[in-house]
Amino acid sequence: MDRLRSQKITGSHCGLPVIFWSLASWNEMKEVYYFLALEINDFIYLWQLLTAFGIIRTTKYCQGADNMIKDNYTFNDLLEIMKLLRSENGCPWDREQNHESLKKYLIEETYEVLEVIDLNDKKRLCDELGDLLLQIVFHAQIASEDKEFDMDDVITGICKKMVHRHTHVFGTDKADTADEVLTNWEEIKKKEKGMKSQTEVLKDVPSNLPALMRSYKVQQKASQVGFDWKDTDSVFEKVCEEINELRDVYKSKDVARINDELGDVLFSIVNLSRFLKVQPELALVGSINKFIERFEFIEKEAEKSGKTLTEMSLEEMDELWNKAKTKK
Repeated sequence: MDRLRSQKITGSHCGLPVIFWSLASWNEMKEVYYFLALEINDFIYLWQLLTAFGIIRTTKYCQGADNMIKDNYTFNDLLEIMKLLRSENGCPWDREQNHESLKKYLIEETYEVLEVIDLNDKKRLCDELGDLLLQIVFHAQIASEDKEFDMDDVITGICKKMVHRHTHVFGTDKADTADEVLTNWEEIKKKEKGMKSQTEVLKDVPSNLPALMRSYKVQQKASQVGFDWKDTDSVFEKVCEEINELRDVYKSKDVARINDELGDVLFSIVNLSRFLKVQPELALVGSINKFIERFEFIEKEAEKSGKTLTEMSLEEMDELWNKAKTKK
């Protein structure tokens, strides 16, 4: 340990080169990790050590980074960290990102938040919400560098929107039920966007939403002007009608017609889910998970009997499947 202290890496000012050194053995590496644990509050020293090990591939220390090691952080700290990461002496990967390259991460983080909500894991939810927040801050920082908008503009925009669309709270309008609130919200939103027709409202539903979710929202908005089925039984009849039409064409080998009729079946199923007050996207996710669980049961039961799935007959697998359906 004393030898490590005596060889402490120098580089006390931003822009000065760091002196690199290497470890002779794994024992030295373990000693260094222990040393890092003791020295963690000395961020400049830690940065230099990580640089020397090649963990951080830079020879410049980023000014302001020494203030970023602490027990508790604020939202402003997050903004400052992102600013540092995007700076000249920050992180090469972060500097290379743009709005387009970050799209996939925004989608991934959103779905990870949804997953932990389904799992009712509050600790992971806190963590995943942080990851999602990071993506928002990331986009705002990029826009700020391009002189387009910054995080203050993002926050101002959403605050104004929430105040303006809750006129029953911040104004004189009245809304005693959740349905009345939604009706007011849609009317205000339509005026804000200068929409003069309901078709414009339907087209405003994002085209890159998952198809089940988009169709649900489109149908919902069409129903706002009375274009809807009168009751659930009528929707059931429409589902049966669309399935019969698909049955009539599936042997024709006309791929275009089959594609069209299958789309109609799915659209009608979404309509049914809306009348049943079920989100089709979430219902399908549940069924997918249920399928995987039951399939896992079949495979484990097969293993108990000394077989693989490929060695089992369909009848044997069906029998186990029915058994899996009785499991809770």
